[in-house]
Formats: sequence, structure tokens, C-alpha cells
Amino acid sequence: MRTLDFAPLLRSSIGFENLNRLVDLASRGDGDAYPPYNIEKLGDGSYRIQMAIAGFSRDELDLVIQENMLVVVGRAGEPQEGNAREFLHRGIAKRAFERRFQLADTIKVTGASYENGLLNVDLVREIPEHKKPRRISIDGSNSQQTIEAPVAEEQRVAA
Repeated sequence: MRTLDFAPLLRSSIGFENLNRLVDLASRGDGDAYPPYNIEKLGDGSYRIQMAIAGFSRDELDLVIQENMLVVVGRAGEPQEGNAREFLHRGIAKRAFERRFQLADTIKVTGASYENGLLNVDLVREIPEHKKPRRISIDGSNSQQTIEAPVAEEQRVAA
């Protein structure tokens, strides 16, 4: 396997300690593509994750957020006795799954809905005040230097 050296990028970057971990996750790839999902940008700072999980009920789904990780878990319920079904062809997969999404520090989950076999998770980017751009004043030296406005000729005569 090929390793990537991020040292040149990290020399001028601050706070990207998780970069190597994210690259490791991306390079491993998803071994299982179930369930299929979309990530949609709805607007400026607004996103939606949409997962196709036909056959699951709301009770069989769990959404958990922990340390910038959104985890969606589906537990396929066992058929009840007496309701055993015999399939000649089973093309709709209903198997247990766990899907993880890494979220940035500024991304917050605002809600979730489940309708017609689609789980929708709404996200929004909320930038706190301390992370928004702000102007920094530049001081020339430690001593305060004041600039006096030029005094008009009329004011000098009156003094």
C-alpha cells in the first residue's frame, strides 16, 4: 500500500491533527455499500444526508452523534413466530447496518425524518462568533503615539 506524506502541507497548517486519520478512513474505502446514501447541499451552509433503507421501521433505526461522528444504525427485526415468510426472490435487502459520517466541528444535526423508505438527516453549518473573521488592529510599538490635527491659523491667533 502506498503511504502519503503530508509533512509539506502540515508545515503551514494549524489544527489539522485529524487529517491523517481522515485519510486513513478514506483510503480504506467502504467495504460494504449498504445502505446506499446521498449527501445533498441544499443551500449555503445547509446539507441533507438521505439514506435508502426500505423495509425498516422507525423503531429499528438509531441515530447517535458522538465527537463529530454521526452514526446511523439499523437493526433488522427478527420475524415473529407465525409470521414467517417464504421468499422466492428477495431483492430488497433488509440487513443490519452501521453507517458513519465524519462531521466538521461547525456542522450540527437539526433534525431527521423517515418517509417512504428514505431516512433524511438535516444538517446546518453554524459558525460560532469566535470563529468568524474579524479585523485585528496593528500597533506600531508599545508606546502610544498620537497625531495632532493641524491647528488652523485663526485658532492660533485667538490663543
